[in-house]
Amino acid sequence: MMCFSVQNKEKERLKEREKEAREREARSSNGHLFTSLTVSSTTLCSSCNRSITAKEALSCPACNVTIHNRCRDSLASCAKMKQRQQKLALDERPSSAIYPSDSLRQSLLGSRRVRSGLSLAKSVSTNNIAGGLEDSVGLRRILSQSTESLNFRSRTLSMESLTDESECVCVCVPLLEELQVEGSCVQADSWSLAVEPNFLQTLHKDLIKQQDVIYEFIQTEFHHVRTLRIMEGVYRRGMQEEVMLEPGVVHTIFPCLDQLLELHSGFLAELLSRRREGLADGSSTNFTVRRLGDLLLRQFSGQSADDMKKVYSEFCSRHPKAVKLYKEVLSRDRRLQQFVRRACRGPLLRRHGVQECILLVTQRITKYPVLIQRILDNTKGNEKEVQALSQALAKLKELLSAVDLEVLDLGRARRLQEIQARLDPRAQAEVRGGGVFRGGELLRRKLLHEGTLLWKLQGSRMKDVQVLLMSDILVFLQEKDQKFTFASLDKSPVISLNNLIVRDIANQERGMYLISDSTPPEMYELHASSKEDRRTWMSRIQQAALSCPSRDDFPLIETEDKALLRRLRADIQQKDREVLELLQERVTLFSDLVQATAHGESEGETVAEVRPPSSNRNLFRADTPHAPRAEPLLLAAISEGEGGFLGGAGGFRRSPPHGDVLIFLVFLVVCLLQDRNGNQLQERSLNEVKAASRGNHFLLTSLHSFSPIFVFFLTRHPKNKSMCEMF
Repeated sequence: MMCFSVQNKEKERLKEREKEAREREARSSNGHLFTSLTVSSTTLCSSCNRSITAKEALSCPACNVTIHNRCRDSLASCAKMKQRQQKLALDERPSSAIYPSDSLRQSLLGSRRVRSGLSLAKSVSTNNIAGGLEDSVGLRRILSQSTESLNFRSRTLSMESLTDESECVCVCVPLLEELQVEGSCVQADSWSLAVEPNFLQTLHKDLIKQQDVIYEFIQTEFHHVRTLRIMEGVYRRGMQEEVMLEPGVVHTIFPCLDQLLELHSGFLAELLSRRREGLADGSSTNFTVRRLGDLLLRQFSGQSADDMKKVYSEFCSRHPKAVKLYKEVLSRDRRLQQFVRRACRGPLLRRHGVQECILLVTQRITKYPVLIQRILDNTKGNEKEVQALSQALAKLKELLSAVDLEVLDLGRARRLQEIQARLDPRAQAEVRGGGVFRGGELLRRKLLHEGTLLWKLQGSRMKDVQVLLMSDILVFLQEKDQKFTFASLDKSPVISLNNLIVRDIANQERGMYLISDSTPPEMYELHASSKEDRRTWMSRIQQAALSCPSRDDFPLIETEDKALLRRLRADIQQKDREVLELLQERVTLFSDLVQATAHGESEGETVAEVRPPSSNRNLFRADTPHAPRAEPLLLAAISEGEGGFLGGAGGFRRSPPHGDVLIFLVFLVVCLLQDRNGNQLQERSLNEVKAASRGNHFLLTSLHSFSPIFVFFLTRHPKNKSMCEMF
């Protein structure tokens, strides 16, 4: 009986302890140790600041907080408990965190205490130890082997961690040192702190404010270039050389990185050049940038603006896909995980992960207007600079609008490709007037808007449909088993926007009618999710209907022959553009060759006799004062071609010319074609051409000898009659 009573008491004690533990856990929230408390009616809750009744009061003895029972989840963490935990963590921190030299020595020599129980348990079985207690020599031998194994493992792990850190240092230190040297002039927090106090006292406060903003502009541009350099020199290079990712994957994660780096590196170099120009005499730190508007105007207009528009549109539109792909590869590729973890240990990359770098690049172009506006607001007394800054700001806003529109168009194009990829290959729809509409027809068009609407059928039934507003049609799709199909309802799922009528439904805030221009007309009743959504749909459908192309110019359904012709035309145009770019590059090389030859053979002449040409393609310009001089040259070439080279239908009487000269003549034809299309060519006078070609007798003789071939090429071109009339 005594034994049973003792057991019952033990069970009761265990139950009480479990009950107290559950109550303590229930009362504990965010580190607080709440206990029930009797309070007066005037006591206020520390969380919601309302009065507390006696039944629902809880109090934390650690931080003296009194709250409602229902408010404990919304209360902040207990400050006292957090301090205790931090103190305990500091007390339990290993000596390596405080004494790195001791940690290094212990890791190299091997610690006899780290996980000794675990290592011994793995090396020696309990039975062997128990059975060999009488043999002390054997026991010491076993313990010695176990300790040596533990020391070897400790040395291996320590050396591996040191190797990883050393590799990270080898990757980051050269780049870090280079960036520190380049950014030494913009390390201060502001321009006022970068210059000497005596120099600062000599300037007006308006100029000081202006220079502070200009300094911030240069500093943030340097930070942007640093981010691009990190992406290129650390992450992309590491993914290619160490992780061995496929080039296509790396390019998708870092699109247009080389172009971005080239654009902003050149811009930063010009900004730093302006800083050097503004240095005070005898000082390397005191400077003022007096002119910046012309540089900003050149950066955000012309060819530079076109390059920025193209690059940022591509980069920003690919931002979501790049981040998504990076996360997918990071989750499954262990080598990439190790590389990123090792690289982020360096001081350079603490705040510059891959995702953070990509986001910073997309945000940079949006920061320019704010900085330029602040520079403009603080620029006073210089009308020319104010005008240049105002023009640069206007050009920049146009550039931002163009980038936003381009990003939106590219996003819609990719979305249309995703929809077309999910469309059932067998899906097709019959359209009014005959014909079958298939999924391939979607890619001929431009997606303007998409969303979900309710299509009201006969008998008050509603069907959810995915609506695509294209450049000339409305398409209704239905989703089934993760696939899209054309909506098979009582009307055609494809509506032409030609003469489409859009009307709202009386007494219904979310409904609208679409009346098609067919014979007989068909009426569609659609309902949006809200009044604003209906207004958006009606506005965009009406705008698309106004700009819808005619069916003569853009047929509803394209036949296979027309589709083949369209693809062939597109391929030919693309090849023409590629050939034109190559020919333009070769023309530039020939121009450099002529200039170098003329300069080399005329070193003994005076400077007045030989002038460096300012441009290289104006001999055959019809819109310059020197154009009439080309007429006798062409007439002489035509007569020579008719008399000597073009001997009837038999073809040429002489052997073909030298390849380089013939190519050069073809380049002149390319110049004519480009000039005929209205593209702007560089300026150059006839005297400059002669001066540049003086001494190059072979080139001039070859051009004169083979000019009939040039005329023959002109006569074979369908537009050459009008082209010759230019001269």
